[in-house]
Amino acid sequence: MNKLRELFSDTLIYGISSVLARFINYLLVPLHTGVFNTAQYGIMGLVYAAIAFLNVLFTFGMESAYLRYAENRKQAPHVFKTLQIGLLIFASLLCLLLYLVMPWLLPLMSLSTEMSGIYLIMLGILWFDTLSIVPMAELRLTRRAWLYATLKTVNVLINITLNFYLILGLGFGIEAVFLANLAASFVMSVLVWFFTADLLKGTFKKEWVKTAFSFGWPFVPSGIGFVINEMLDRFLLNGMNPANAERLYGMGTTPEDVVGIYNACYKLAVFMLLLVQMYRMAWQPFFMRHAKDGDSKELFGQAFIWYNAFSAVVFMGVALFKQQIVAISIPGTEKTLIDSNYWGGLDIVPYLLLAYWFHGWYINFSSGVFIKERTRIFYKITLLGAAITIVMNLILIPVLGMVGSALTTMISYGAMAATLGIYSKKVMDVPYRLPESFGLMVLLALLIFSEPWFQQFIPGEFVTKGIIVLAGLFFTSLYVWRFIRFD
Repeated sequence: MNKLRELFSDTLIYGISSVLARFINYLLVPLHTGVFNTAQYGIMGLVYAAIAFLNVLFTFGMESAYLRYAENRKQAPHVFKTLQIGLLIFASLLCLLLYLVMPWLLPLMSLSTEMSGIYLIMLGILWFDTLSIVPMAELRLTRRAWLYATLKTVNVLINITLNFYLILGLGFGIEAVFLANLAASFVMSVLVWFFTADLLKGTFKKEWVKTAFSFGWPFVPSGIGFVINEMLDRFLLNGMNPANAERLYGMGTTPEDVVGIYNACYKLAVFMLLLVQMYRMAWQPFFMRHAKDGDSKELFGQAFIWYNAFSAVVFMGVALFKQQIVAISIPGTEKTLIDSNYWGGLDIVPYLLLAYWFHGWYINFSSGVFIKERTRIFYKITLLGAAITIVMNLILIPVLGMVGSALTTMISYGAMAATLGIYSKKVMDVPYRLPESFGLMVLLALLIFSEPWFQQFIPGEFVTKGIIVLAGLFFTSLYVWRFIRFD
């Protein structure tokens, strides 16, 4: 348990910063949904989806490459300087190329020529974020978690402060959202460069370029596949037949409105994503540190059980009380956490929570693949997930709309997790207890989706929810008690 406490400790530190950052950042949701209409909010979602796609190309898997090869602290300065210079050149050239093709890319994000300034700001965000990725990885690798957490929190505070000032104080439109993001990215990048500047004393070495490229390039198609799973649904919903949008959601509803509603309700899945992200921040350095331990397989299996237990609690809490969460009033205002104009998409939330739960499985299963340097499997699996995402969205969106996209996301992540889990077991036989772990997920999902049926027999909505929570906690406790070693 001592080694797991180390994992829990780092996860908690990353979690405190992530929870604080997400909580502060969540204040932007009532601001944006209260000020901007659903179509404008949809454009914001499309631009940020584009940022997610392009970020994969800009970083080129160098974060993972640095975590892998800078573990040797004698070589770390050389790896650091080589990757930073390489990313500086690559990111600058890529920004230039994207500037030249701007007229063809603007329509994909529903941006008019008059809104091209948002596109240029987007390039600035990508440039600064790319050049902070390796320094931030260095903080994770050396367990400077508190500094990492502080920088992330500073980033969010600058972002939200400027959002409120530019939108409410100066009356800016949606361009304020991206200007605030650019300023926050600039400040965080400068700060993290300062704290890791001593590593620039290393030497630029061509052999590290080749080594890092060989290790990192599979993360590009892998990352693109992941972003397709995560973000393509916005573009496909934006391209849906306007007649289908009106048939499913009422007269006058446009595809841009659908994207805005979907994007807002997607925010509730952030609670599960938050757990996954803070776990990932601690997990990758953790399994690399303990890869050669004699009990590493048992250790990784125990970590997976604990991850499922926490995921189960988050899933039940958010899926059951989603209506109550979005209706939380913002103190001192008449606004709710998410404006009521966006509540029509709440049915997507349980599917997205399950999708991110599966994503956490994928992260757990990646340990053996990283350790054995079999990273090429990642792009094959994520491209499989991308294919599922594209095909099923095209089939389900005309019929189910937003729910079709959310259901597709869940199936795609589930297929990816299952495929990597099977492969990972062959590479490194970790006792994940997969049948029992999947059984827990299915049981809790059945409880959540059966809530309307239970309400026919149990008086009172909150009594029903309370019974479901108790039943879910009982099953989760049995799962933990059976498989966790407390010695």
